[in-house]
Amino acid sequence: MAIPSRPLPSGDELPMVGLGTGGLGTEAVRTALDIGYTRLDTAEAYGNETEIGEAIADEDRDDLFLTSKVRPANLHYESVIEACEDSLDRLGTEYLDLYLIHWPNPAISLRETLDAMATLHNEGKVRNVGVSNFSAYQLSNANHVTDVPIALNQIEFHPWFQRPELVEYCEEVDVVVEASAPLARTEVFDEEVVGELAETYDRTPAQVVLRWAFERGVATIPGSGSAEHLEANLAVFDWELEEADHRRLTDLDRDQAVYEPNAPDWMGGIFDIPH
Repeated sequence: MAIPSRPLPSGDELPMVGLGTGGLGTEAVRTALDIGYTRLDTAEAYGNETEIGEAIADEDRDDLFLTSKVRPANLHYESVIEACEDSLDRLGTEYLDLYLIHWPNPAISLRETLDAMATLHNEGKVRNVGVSNFSAYQLSNANHVTDVPIALNQIEFHPWFQRPELVEYCEEVDVVVEASAPLARTEVFDEEVVGELAETYDRTPAQVVLRWAFERGVATIPGSGSAEHLEANLAVFDWELEEADHRRLTDLDRDQAVYEPNAPDWMGGIFDIPH
């Protein structure tokens, strides 16, 4: 199955649909690989890099696109280097196709973090550098303090939360937008429009929403441990929404997030910023 892709600054191609692995283990990832997924998105904060490493151990590394993320507590120079090397060890690979700053940390210099990213890039341990949960202002700062191109900004994006100004800025500076919650954690399935279009096109609600994102040029990483859902989430490239139907989904924008405005628990949890 050929998955459309977007070019990145390194010349690599980013598959437009991948697997968000948060909460998933080895068997779910193996199932996804068997179905045809090649793009796997993880993070040190997910705590499952070892399991993903087990799932991909027998795969041809050249056929995979692996992303991981460094947690906000580890954004000092030496901490970034160490965190990346630990992720590589857990994943059992010599390089990451894409390495992201999971969340910006206002307590640590962005220049320092990106200097470390540049070192990893120059050493061949990271092929592309990106960010996650960055505003347009933060992304602009990142672009001004590093010579390594910012390849991608992974943000919350779905019909309820479309962030047109941020998406437009990313497009202007040639940064791929990737939706970390493309289905609004399934909450958007309750929308009448989504249900109507699913029936009209004989597709699942998830397929309708993912197709809409693809038509917007936004990459997606829906997560699922169900083989049925995994297969369905890839089946969004051989059909299209009518222009009026696409617009009906776009008109659902209400600036309503399911996670992004809720500031991380900087003092604990997966972010673990020390007092």
